[in-house]
Amino acid sequence: MESRQDTMVRKATRDFSVRWKRIDPTNWNRIVVVGDVHGCRDALERLLDRLAVDDEDLLVFVGDLIRKGPDDQGVVDIVRGHDNMLSVRGNNEQKVIDGDVETGLDSTAVAYLASLPVAIGWGGDLVVHGGVDPDKSLAGHDMTDLQTMRSMTDDGYDGPFWFHSYRRKPRIFFGHTVLSRPLQTEWAVGLDTGCVYGGELTAYIVGQDRFLSVEPKETYRERNHDSIVIPKRRTVRE
Repeated sequence: MESRQDTMVRKATRDFSVRWKRIDPTNWNRIVVVGDVHGCRDALERLLDRLAVDDEDLLVFVGDLIRKGPDDQGVVDIVRGHDNMLSVRGNNEQKVIDGDVETGLDSTAVAYLASLPVAIGWGGDLVVHGGVDPDKSLAGHDMTDLQTMRSMTDDGYDGPFWFHSYRRKPRIFFGHTVLSRPLQTEWAVGLDTGCVYGGELTAYIVGQDRFLSVEPKETYRERNHDSIVIPKRRTVRE
């Protein structure tokens, strides 16, 4: 039977003016949410090995599977080649779909990116790429909001950030904002720990309340420290 919380989230989510997908968590042994991969196939493969993923586990990616790293095609092939892997559509996928950037992806991979939802939800949890506006209802968000939300004033790193004032259900899993370490509050879990910038690729195992991270073999893009957020609260990691 659907809980009151599930009903609340479902009613809000069905009104999104974007593509969204809802999953049944009871179909899976574990649900694991994975941060921005950005074409770092080697790091993704090592993370999957450490997680010991099998067919009973569901992996949900926060988007930005591609761009800036060395192997976009390889990352997309891994995710779309597995029935137990899903991803939301990040702003970098959107740039490729809109034809705003050049890419080495084949046409099948681009078509796959265009098929991705912008939100994936279950129970009291919701995965988007960027975030949500604490001052808006879920139904009040458009696709761009969900893909690019970061600072409450613009898309930059000056802050204040949406996740510092967000205090309601559903709990939001997100990427897009590069963090020095994973962020975890009661209401939000941030997973972009800058793998392509020499940070880490991070996953969160839902239900076990723990993070697991791997380091890339090299730094593929340099990044100014002013564009990396240091979370206010430390989290337990493995």
